[in-house]
Amino acid sequence: MIRLKENPHDPVRWKRAIDIAEWSGDICRIREAYDGLLKQYPNTVSAQTAYLQHFVKSFATRRDAKELFNRFLTVSPFIELWDFYLSYVRRINPLSSLSSRQTVLEAYEFATKNIGHDHNSGPMWTEYIQFLDGGEGLDAEKVQALRSTYHRCLQIPLKNVVSLWVQYEAFEMGLNKIIAQKLLSDLLPAHVQARTVLHQLTIHLERLGLNAHHPRIFLPAPATFSEPERQLVGQWKVYLRWEEGNPLGIPDQHSALLTSRIQMAYRKAVIRMRYYPEIWFMAYLWTTSVGRTGEGLAILKAGLEANPDSFALTYAYAELLEKKKDPRDFTEIHIVYERLLRVLRVELERLTAAASESPDYDNLEWVPADPPTKEGVAERKRNQEDLLEFKKQYSNAWINYMRFARRAQGHEARRDVFRKARKDEYVGWEVYEAAGESSAFSMTEYRCNLTDGRMVAARIFETGMEKYSSDATYILSYLGFLLMVNDENNARALFERVIGTFTPQEAKPIWEHWSRSQYQYDDLEAVLELERRMGEVYRNDPLIKRFAQRHIYHSIDAIADHDLGFAKTRKLTNGNTNGNRTPNVVQGAAPSPNKRPPPLDDDQRRGTDYKRPRLDDSNRDRVQRHSRLPSAERDRPLLPRLPAILHSFVSQLPPRETFDGPIFNTDSLIDKLRTVVIPSSASRAQSTLSEPRTTGPLPLDYGPYHGPGSQRTRGGGK
Repeated sequence: MIRLKENPHDPVRWKRAIDIAEWSGDICRIREAYDGLLKQYPNTVSAQTAYLQHFVKSFATRRDAKELFNRFLTVSPFIELWDFYLSYVRRINPLSSLSSRQTVLEAYEFATKNIGHDHNSGPMWTEYIQFLDGGEGLDAEKVQALRSTYHRCLQIPLKNVVSLWVQYEAFEMGLNKIIAQKLLSDLLPAHVQARTVLHQLTIHLERLGLNAHHPRIFLPAPATFSEPERQLVGQWKVYLRWEEGNPLGIPDQHSALLTSRIQMAYRKAVIRMRYYPEIWFMAYLWTTSVGRTGEGLAILKAGLEANPDSFALTYAYAELLEKKKDPRDFTEIHIVYERLLRVLRVELERLTAAASESPDYDNLEWVPADPPTKEGVAERKRNQEDLLEFKKQYSNAWINYMRFARRAQGHEARRDVFRKARKDEYVGWEVYEAAGESSAFSMTEYRCNLTDGRMVAARIFETGMEKYSSDATYILSYLGFLLMVNDENNARALFERVIGTFTPQEAKPIWEHWSRSQYQYDDLEAVLELERRMGEVYRNDPLIKRFAQRHIYHSIDAIADHDLGFAKTRKLTNGNTNGNRTPNVVQGAAPSPNKRPPPLDDDQRRGTDYKRPRLDDSNRDRVQRHSRLPSAERDRPLLPRLPAILHSFVSQLPPRETFDGPIFNTDSLIDKLRTVVIPSSASRAQSTLSEPRTTGPLPLDYGPYHGPGSQRTRGGGK
C-alpha cells in the first residue's frame, strides 16, 4: 500500500493489493484495500460487488452492507450492481409477509427508475413483471400495474424487448381482444423505434468493448494515446454525441428521462475512460448545458483527481469558480492554479533527471570507454525533447495564471504572479514575454498605457472604410491597429459594425483576431458571451478546440498536446517514420521482394565495382556525398526532394493518427478521376436549369465533439 500511495495510478499493483487482502482473510485489511481502490477508481462495479460479498452473507454485517449500498447505488451506471442489490433484497425479505412484499416492490421500482433504461436491464424488467404477476388475484389495480410496467419497458431498447412484446401481447389478448388491439396499436410506434435504436446501440457498444469479457476486477490504465486508444476515444465521442441526439425521440414532457439516460452514459464513460481529460470535459460541458452547474463542478473535481495534470480540466474548473466567487475572494482559484503548477513541477523534475542521466556525447572532451550506441543517443535526444516540450506546457500554465490574475484582480495581481514565476527555474521565455518584462515595447503594458499618436492614423483608416469596407483583409488591418493602440471602444464598435456584413467563411479571420484579443484582456463573462456567439455562427467547430484556443500562448497548446495526446501521437508517428528507430518486425520473416538487397561485403564490392562507368562532375559529387553517409543511411534509396512550397504544406499536416474519418481507396479514386467525363460549362448550366436538384442523405459526421445541443450543419453559416 505504501507504493500505491506514491503511484496510485497502477492497476496491476491495486489488483495485487486486493488479492493479498483477500488471502489474509482479515476484514480490516480487506476494508483498507477496497476503500483505497474505490477512492482511486470510483464506481468500479466489479470491485464494489466483490467488496459487498463480505457483508451480505451474515445477519451481523447487514448494517455494513446497507451503508455500502447507500454509498454505491445511486451514482452507479452499471446494471450488475443493481442486480446484486435486488437479489440481496429478495433474499432478506421472504414474500411470506405483506410488509416484505412491499419492500421488494419498492426496491424494484427504485431500481427500474434509476437503471431501467440500460439495454442490459431486460432480465430485471422480466423479474419485476413476474413479481407483479405473482400477486394474489387479478383485480384492476394489479392489471394496471402490469400494463404500466409493460408500457415503460417496451419503449426501451432492451436486449429482450422482442420477447417482452410477445408476452405483453398475450397478456392483453387474454383480457380483452378489442381493447388489446387499441392499446397495442398505440404502443407499436414507440416500440418499433426502441427496436431500431437497439440495433444502433448494439453496434456502438460493441465498438466500445462494453460487451466484451473483462477480468474479475477491471481497472483502466493511464493513457498512452496509442492509435488503438485514440480510436477508442473517438468511438466514445461518437456514442456520447449519439445519446445526446435523443435517438429514441423522447418528447419534451419526459425530458427527465432523456437527461437520466445521457447522464448514465457519461458516468460510464468517465469510469471506463478515467485517464482521458477530453471525456471528462465533454461530461462537464453537457452537465452544465442542462443547468446542473453544481454537478458540473463535481465532475471537474473528480476529473482532476484522476488527471491532476490536466490543463483543460484545471482551466475549466478555475473559470467556473471565477464565475461563482465573490470578486473580493479568489483564494480558491489561486490554489487551483498553484496545485497544477506543483503537479507539473514534479514531472519536470523527473524529466530533468532523465535528461541529465545520459551524458552529452557530442560535447565530451574525453573518449568514453564504452562508445555511445544509437539507442543511447536516441534516448538522450528523446529525453531532451520531452523536457523542452513540457517546459513550454508548464509556461502555458503560468501564462494563464497571470491572465486570470489580471482580469479578476488587476495588473498588480498579475505582476505578483509574475514575481513568483521569475523565481521558478523551469519557466520559459514565453512567460517573460507575456508579462511584458523582457522588452521595452511590451504589448500588455502598451495596451494599458499608450494614449498618444493615434488620432491621425485612425482618421486615415476610417477614410479607407468608405472604399474598402467589404475587404476582410483591410478590416483585419484596421482592427489590429485599434487593438494595438489600446482603442478598445472603437475596436469593438468596428467589429460589431462589420461582422454581420461578411459571410461566415469570410468573417472567420475577423472573429479569430477579435477573440484572441478578448481572450487575453477581457473579463470572463464577456469572453464566454463571445464564445456563445461564435458557437451560433460556427456550429461545426468543436467546443474543446475553441476552449483550447482560449488558453493558447503563441504555439503552445498545452490542452491539445497534453490532454488530447497530440504530442505523444507526433512522437509515435515520428517513431514509425524515423530511420534511426527500428520498427517491430517478426523475427525470421522472409524479406519483402520490394526491399533493397543487403550491402555487399568488401570482396563482393571489389568484384562488381572494379570497373566503374565515368561520371560527370555533378553525378560524381552526388555519389561522393552519398558514400560519406553512415551505412544505415547509405543503404536507403535516395528520395526526390519536395519543392519548398510542398514541403512547407506537408509539414503543417497533422499526424495520421489524428484522422478518425473514412479512409478511401486512393487507387480507385485516382482511376475514377482519370476516367470521369467533366461536362463543359454550357452543358452544365443547361443541365442545372433543366434537371431538378436531388438531395440524398447527408454524409456521416466523423468530426470531433461538437458539444451539447449543437447542430451538425454543412458549413459554418448562420
